[in-house]
Amino acid sequence: MIISTTHTIEGRRIVEHLGVVAGEAIMGANIFRDFFAGIRDIVGGRAGSYEQALRTGRDQATAEMVAEAESRGANAIVGVDLDYTTLGANESMIMVALSGTAVRLE
Repeated sequence: MIISTTHTIEGRRIVEHLGVVAGEAIMGANIFRDFFAGIRDIVGGRAGSYEQALRTGRDQATAEMVAEAESRGANAIVGVDLDYTTLGANESMIMVALSGTAVRLE
């Protein structure tokens, strides 16, 4: 599956647009608790455990989006947008959301 933030794939022609596809992953408050427990992982100003949790969420959301595109017969997703949003009364959850257009390339 080709995934691109651009609306075209260089050297390939889009022969069919199959609609918008999306994937979401929501992580609860435990991610923040784990982050503070793992604060010792910070090296060079980066929080490794927090970055890993976000990466895992992004991977889960991507897999969900790809599965939806494949179920429509797509071999690529173009115009992909990635967003991170906090949710909940105390902003105790974070959502990773991806969306794009499933297409069939020539």
